[in-house]
Amino acid sequence: MSSIRLYVSKPLPPSGEIIIADGAFHHLCRVLRAKPGQTVTLFNGDGFDYVGTLTAVSKREACIRIDHHTKNVASPTLSITLLQAVSKGERMDWAVQKSVELGVSRIVPVLTERSVVRLTAERWEKKVNHWQQVAISACEQSGRSDIPIIAPVQTLSQAWQALPTESLRLVASPDGQRKLRDLNDTQVVQGVVILVGPEGGLTDTELNALTPQPIKISMGPRILRTETAPLAFLAGLHALYGDS
Repeated sequence: MSSIRLYVSKPLPPSGEIIIADGAFHHLCRVLRAKPGQTVTLFNGDGFDYVGTLTAVSKREACIRIDHHTKNVASPTLSITLLQAVSKGERMDWAVQKSVELGVSRIVPVLTERSVVRLTAERWEKKVNHWQQVAISACEQSGRSDIPIIAPVQTLSQAWQALPTESLRLVASPDGQRKLRDLNDTQVVQGVVILVGPEGGLTDTELNALTPQPIKISMGPRILRTETAPLAFLAGLHALYGDS
């Protein structure tokens, strides 16, 4: 039988029995159709894997015996924050999912001058909750036991001002004169912020207003879509300076 990874939103003991109910139970027993005797790896975002065995299933609950817990090895060693301009349709879901798989640490959805999605505060909150669930599912799939936080939607200016001062700040730019391999190793290890604009790109006014100014990075001779650019950024950064 194959092992299943399952997120649970509560503290987990290093050993002993735990009862799974509600959404986690539905996903484990109804969607994945897990059966007693199957190995299940639980995680709750604390960076550990809790490995156990599904021992019993009832109509609304399941019992898992945790045998041991180990430090997760898939957590990224390089801290990367993604400022992603909100895109329409399923593009944002795709960007969140794949960015988590590729080792992003935090995602801040930002509104820019050319952003086409405009919602009420209540609907934005629902969107963020949805994206957080997308991130959790990506952790289940990719083997991560740390969960990247999806921050509340905010303007680019607000997000930029709230960043740690020591972070290396980069922006994907078609006219960038530098490449990822040109970066200084000592700067990178302090943490990286990558900014990706919307369809149509960031305006000159927006870019010029950012203080401190980001380093403009060229992603090559081809124009990347807004949901593709962060993936190229993340893969390149981890390959050069992270754990890939």
